[in-house]
Amino acid sequence: MNKTKLLLNDSSFISALQGLQSFVLETGADLDMAYDWVCEMSPPFVHDDAAYSCFYDVYCEAAE
Repeated sequence: MNKTKLLLNDSSFISALQGLQSFVLETGADLDMAYDWVCEMSPPFVHDDAAYSCFYDVYCEAAE
């Protein structure tokens, strides 16, 4: 099975991304801190290009 599709459909990963904007706004988290926070609630995804890209897009939008 394709691990990328599984992670992008993983409810814990999606839930973490949904809470990421609030976390960044409340804490002023940088990219590393935001990544660690998401990984505390979902599987690690640094080697998953599609999942990391999704995370990065959400983070950049929140950090603006």
